[in-house]
Amino acid sequence: MGIFERYLSLWVALAISAGVILGLWLPSWFSVIAAFEYAQVNILIAVLIWLMIFPMMVQIDFSSIRQVGERPKGLILTLVINWLLKPFSMAFLGWLFFRVLFADWVDPETATEYIAGMILLGVAPCTAMVFVWSQLTKGDPNYTLVQVSVNDVIMIFAFAPIAGYLLGITDVVVPWDTLFFSVVLYVLVPLLAGAWLRSRLDQSDDHSRLETFLATTKPWSVMGLLATVVLLFGFQAETIINKPEAIVLIAIPLLIQTYGIFAVGYWMARRLQLSHDIAAPACLIGTSNFFELAVAVAISLFGLNSGAALATVVGVLVEVPVMLSLVWFANRTRAWFPPSDRAGVS
Repeated sequence: MGIFERYLSLWVALAISAGVILGLWLPSWFSVIAAFEYAQVNILIAVLIWLMIFPMMVQIDFSSIRQVGERPKGLILTLVINWLLKPFSMAFLGWLFFRVLFADWVDPETATEYIAGMILLGVAPCTAMVFVWSQLTKGDPNYTLVQVSVNDVIMIFAFAPIAGYLLGITDVVVPWDTLFFSVVLYVLVPLLAGAWLRSRLDQSDDHSRLETFLATTKPWSVMGLLATVVLLFGFQAETIINKPEAIVLIAIPLLIQTYGIFAVGYWMARRLQLSHDIAAPACLIGTSNFFELAVAVAISLFGLNSGAALATVVGVLVEVPVMLSLVWFANRTRAWFPPSDRAGVS
């Protein structure tokens, strides 16, 4: 495990702190960066997100989809969580907390934007960090590739319709052209470009060219992640300092959602008698979010300083420490599951 994975929480915490400090110290710089956009897409954020996710997209092996039928139960579990449970439970929790429980503390317009940000997080299943969570739980790497590949194919077609439907029922006017453009920009194009580059690199029998590329680009991907976190928290620095209660209010339903979805997934995995190297990654994949996509779409739809963007930023703040706590729990409960049999059917 590299130094990035080992001290992931520390690097993200430092990036968050740097973003808030720089945002308060140099607000004019962040205003200039915020204004640098085209077709409602912030250029610098788009570049950094591409820098962050593209190496992950190259890592995805779509030929692994042919193995779907070999061990279907773990894949079915992930898909049920990602596409049937998580988006709708996130929308419900957003409505429950910001329309009912917190209604007296948040004005209706801001509440709508918070709910929208939560929905975008819930509809974006994790891609970039999947391999980290799988590695930390000693998951089956080939099976993780299958899960990610199938998830990303579904995301191309399902993200915009589900997001649009859920945003619509929370009284958000959905700019469909921007939503579809975001899916194309941050999902379809990098997936296709990654698949093309992988096919070009993965021509040697020992896969050395592909491994060299991934090893070379990994530091750039990390830099893209940390730079994105710095910018996002810099844009929201004033709100974070002046309205810390907003961060707490958003974090509460996000924490309930994350731990709740994991608990449901883990219970289902035990009922299905999955081996731990399939069960743990499947549940962690279903629990975590593709926050890079959620952030980008929130910015495109609602703006850099919107409540929706803030909600997705809080998602970044919450996700890393929470996911690491779930990794710890999953590793401590390995004995709950049958022994691994990677040659068998799970």
